[in-house]
Amino acid sequence: MAEKKMSVEELLAKAKKPGEDAMKLHPFYKGKIEVVPKCCVRGFDDFAIWYTPGVAKPCRDIETNPEKVFEHTNKANFVAIISDGTRVLGLGDIGPEAGLPVMEGKALLFKYLGGVDAFPICLDTKDPDKFIETCLLLQPSFGGFNLEDIAQPKCFYILDELRKKARIPVWHDDQQGTAAITLAGLINAVKIVGKKLDEVKISMVGAGAANTACLRVMISAGVPPENVIMCDINGILHSERTDFEETDPRYQFCKTTNKEGRRGGIPEAMKGTDVCIAYSKPGPGTIKPEWVKSMAKDSVLFTCANPIPEIWPWEAKEAGAKVVATGRGDFPNQVNNSIGFPGIFRGTLDVMAKTITDEMCIVAAKELAKCAEDRGISENYIVPRMDEWEVFPREAVAVGLKAIEQGVARVKLSKEELMKCAEEKIKRAREETQALMKEGFIKLP
Repeated sequence: MAEKKMSVEELLAKAKKPGEDAMKLHPFYKGKIEVVPKCCVRGFDDFAIWYTPGVAKPCRDIETNPEKVFEHTNKANFVAIISDGTRVLGLGDIGPEAGLPVMEGKALLFKYLGGVDAFPICLDTKDPDKFIETCLLLQPSFGGFNLEDIAQPKCFYILDELRKKARIPVWHDDQQGTAAITLAGLINAVKIVGKKLDEVKISMVGAGAANTACLRVMISAGVPPENVIMCDINGILHSERTDFEETDPRYQFCKTTNKEGRRGGIPEAMKGTDVCIAYSKPGPGTIKPEWVKSMAKDSVLFTCANPIPEIWPWEAKEAGAKVVATGRGDFPNQVNNSIGFPGIFRGTLDVMAKTITDEMCIVAAKELAKCAEDRGISENYIVPRMDEWEVFPREAVAVGLKAIEQGVARVKLSKEELMKCAEEKIKRAREETQALMKEGFIKLP
């Protein structure tokens, strides 16, 4: 039986429902994560092992050999999710307290999808140097940092400085995470429309942290920069733009992209392009149907603003787009970081990598694309979904092997060992959550 086509009113009601449910369930649970013991407590005598006096022995062992911290503690599985709340997923500068629900949600995804113990840390400063200093001071407790929802251009500076100075891997999900999942979707989308990654002409709406990182990674993956037309709030990037500092990555893009020398705004950027990737102002109406109509035949459109895409997907389809993706899970083709960062961090942590390179992001993207291809890609399925749990171990293995190959891993494991490690930790996290629900420790609403 053919699936009933939903009306625009039904589609809009569906789009509003997650927010309505969130307002009921957030106060019901009063937060989404908590700390639970990992070790056994057979009786009160065990506290002499886990705390004083027994704990002094592992402390002395770490003092003698600092790398033993990974053996005696959970550091290798601890990730700090750090934000200043200055650019929270489509909501803007709402502050650290208002950003906390997002960081808690991120921690939940880290745990359930990747078996990673993540902690939300919202900093009460807008000073990038204080932000960096605070992160560096927190290093002893964590195996990695996930930077989140930081306004640009300071997000570029913070990431670059921390990657230079930190002893642990630093990742900005709005940059590297978005780039990895976008590349994965792009790889499969161009296959569906019968085009090639190194030949398509790409327009990019928005030149913030997300699209800037997407372009950098796409170029590393084989997209010729001259085939890209990027547009920000002031118009198309071109060689005569003088409004970027030389340290800003967009300064270089002004020199290397837009071979045609186009001028104008979003409609001029999109005209005749095969692909449009938008990470910009939430819609609807940021991208108009007539601009989609002006694109090349069998066009691909990623409209990834949150919480509302730049154009509703059904409007883009009616305007002629062949493949449409958004950042939302209630529409087909969710190009969302949630299928990226849990697996990428799982692989990074399992080899105790010192950094996360662009090459590690690219292999993650390629593995994600392959996971979807193995199931059978289509116009409505270009990337895996969160409920395909086997995707995360596969992604972790690809990332771990690349880290070993690049010499940034502290430990070397085989492909089989990496798969076993990832599967065990991810299964444990999921089964633990289900057990807590079954026993009533997590109450159902």
